[in-house]
Amino acid sequence: MLGRRQIREKVVESVYSYYQNPIKFDVLEKNMFYGIEKIYNLYILEINFLVSLKNLAENQMEIGKNKYFKTDSEINPNQKFINNQVLIKLEENPERLFFSGQHADLKWDLHDDFLVRTFQRMTSGKRYQDFMKEDGYSFDDDQKFIGKLFLRYVAENEDFHDYVGDRELTWTDDIHIANSMVQKTIGYIKENEESRTLIKMIKDEEDKSFAGKLLRDTLNNWEANEKKLSERLENWDLERVALMDKVILTTAIAELDNFPFTPSRVIINEYIEIAKVFATDRSNIFINGILDKYCKDLNRI
Repeated sequence: MLGRRQIREKVVESVYSYYQNPIKFDVLEKNMFYGIEKIYNLYILEINFLVSLKNLAENQMEIGKNKYFKTDSEINPNQKFINNQVLIKLEENPERLFFSGQHADLKWDLHDDFLVRTFQRMTSGKRYQDFMKEDGYSFDDDQKFIGKLFLRYVAENEDFHDYVGDRELTWTDDIHIANSMVQKTIGYIKENEESRTLIKMIKDEEDKSFAGKLLRDTLNNWEANEKKLSERLENWDLERVALMDKVILTTAIAELDNFPFTPSRVIINEYIEIAKVFATDRSNIFINGILDKYCKDLNRI
């Protein structure tokens, strides 16, 4: 599921988009929740990518077996990769199968050029070749290998980021969330348990209510919170504050004012991390200083 930080990120994104292109609140809120749901599609697309690497390996083995003149490796292919226990559990996961069945666009064609090129890079890489040479099967080894495989060819692969960004513009900003979800999914898989459930986007109505209320409170109190921000700027005009910094700060102030049971330090730390994702390298220091001063002025714990 999305954690509160990721929900805060989506609120910040929505507020930022609003001040670039104002629309009705109902439409803005609907777009925000639609964007959250689309992250799940990216999450499934990434899992399907891993499964498709396995399917492509199986397909290559079948082609080799059907050749008239076969090499020894084609007669007795190394099946360590296709028998990876984590990949098998992901492949057989009923929620993945059901959702992919409902969304054919999330399935990978085994002839897809990007998939094939990634498969070729993977199989020629040292990590893959070392893994294939290891004797026997170990669930822990399988899990570690798939975790590293995902990092190398999906999470840290700029080509993959560009590929999905071309398919869905919002995924460019949200891929780090989907990556985290896949990493958690791989880590949650247990050797002697069926992989039945995947990560949900919104845990419950409380999380949905939190997202909607934070968005509403931020927009409804924008001018008042701008004034609070301006009062705490030292030798700096409000007009010189970057829009993204202003959005992060006003959203944080709205949460500090309207969600009294969340400790100040928790809220401040969350928005510092959000600044690291969306703002400049020095923004997190600036945001920490303003929010810290605001909490001290209010004597907010």
